[in-house]
Amino acid sequence: MGIMSGNPKEEPMHYGEVFGAWTFLSTAKGCLVAYQTLLNHAGDHDLKSLLNEAINSAKDEIQQVDELLKVNEVALPPTPPERPNANREDIPVGARVTDPEISMTLSMDIAKSLVACSTIMGQAIREDIGAMFGRFHVNKAQLGLKVLRLNKEKGWLVPPPLHHAKSTDESCFCQPHQPHRLAFYFLIIWLYFRKCLF
Repeated sequence: MGIMSGNPKEEPMHYGEVFGAWTFLSTAKGCLVAYQTLLNHAGDHDLKSLLNEAINSAKDEIQQVDELLKVNEVALPPTPPERPNANREDIPVGARVTDPEISMTLSMDIAKSLVACSTIMGQAIREDIGAMFGRFHVNKAQLGLKVLRLNKEKGWLVPPPLHHAKSTDESCFCQPHQPHRLAFYFLIIWLYFRKCLF
């Protein structure tokens, strides 16, 4: 049996897996304290609920990746101190992060973490690591859908310029109901080649 043909948990991690897991853990720790801080600024009840869900999800991910790196004797990234609860009204209005800004920040983090999880899944040759980040990916996709729906319901979503399709008459000159136009272009092409050849 080869070194990679036994129990996946007994296989050594390769450098890509180590770097991906270590970076993911470091980022998750940063996101955790950021969400705890943003929770003190949030005013909308539904947004607070999603922030708490993101916090609990980050804690679970940190615990699992932390254990993975410890078992494989990888030095852990530093852990910032958790943020205490604060009264939103004590924060000056001008210094307060607004609910739409918090929601956009959460959306951006989820989008980036989906890419990070799928990247690690693609790099991993240990099945247990790929499966673990696959679970993270599914959980983040579900949370991202909830945040998207909240953004739409609250009117916080700022979409890119919307594409409006042109009418069928303008979209193509060779529609079936316009054979005269198609015949005209074929005539132009035929005259051009006739002139070139003769």
